[in-house]
Amino acid sequence: MRISAKVLLLAGLYVCVTGNLAFAVPSDADANCAISITVDDIMEWSANFADISDLANITSQSSSSTSSKTTTLYTNGDLTLTADNAVAAQLDNDGASTDTLVTEYKLAFDSVGGTTGNDTPAWETYDKFLNSGSGGTATTVTHAGGDGAVDVTLHVQASNDTGQVADSGAYSCIQTITASWGT
Repeated sequence: MRISAKVLLLAGLYVCVTGNLAFAVPSDADANCAISITVDDIMEWSANFADISDLANITSQSSSSTSSKTTTLYTNGDLTLTADNAVAAQLDNDGASTDTLVTEYKLAFDSVGGTTGNDTPAWETYDKFLNSGSGGTATTVTHAGGDGAVDVTLHVQASNDTGQVADSGAYSCIQTITASWGT
């Protein structure tokens, strides 16, 4: 009986020890993964400016009409803005008349978040607007870290030439603002 008790005792110890080993919780194991990505230079308009079709009628030789529209420019770098300085940007009679209106523009920028532009402070005629080579004023957009958007407001003013009255009728044009890299 003594041998049986010893065998049973040893067998019990073996079961207890190996049972505890079988039910032991393993330690945590980590697996790492390095992740990287590159953000390219981004410059894009959220949309075209909405059509400026709410200019009030010109009712006298000395009257003028102004209006504006705003769109957002997304960028993660500094930009230069230029405008179309061709006659396509001058208000021209839509009918048989060859008359044009004095067409002037300016830009304004929001300053929320840090990215902003240099407002063009004075009205400039279509052929000088954002064209420093023609006596106009160039403008830049300066990016601020953490802010990748700026609201750009295009203002337009229409009037008669000094001492002249344009033919009656509808007038229209298209202005294009181009963003390019660098300042």
